[in-house]
Amino acid sequence: MDKRLGVIGIVIEDLSQIAIVNDILHQYGNIIIGRMGIPYKERGVNVISIIVDGTNDEIGALSGKLGKIKGLSVKSALSKK
Repeated sequence: MDKRLGVIGIVIEDLSQIAIVNDILHQYGNIIIGRMGIPYKERGVNVISIIVDGTNDEIGALSGKLGKIKGLSVKSALSKK
């Protein structure tokens, strides 16, 4: 299968879910190229951007697992090639 480059953006509004998010990201560490997390204390949220390089199935599975967690907003964008 072809690999694609992409970014997954995560906004964590329920900070009690951070440990679950970190566990899932650890499970998919093999496709994560980089990660930047910013705590935005004035708004009471954390924002994380994840750069990924993997198959559509791998990236979709990661996004799907994150998207099922209550208190999170998750969006992804993938390269066309």
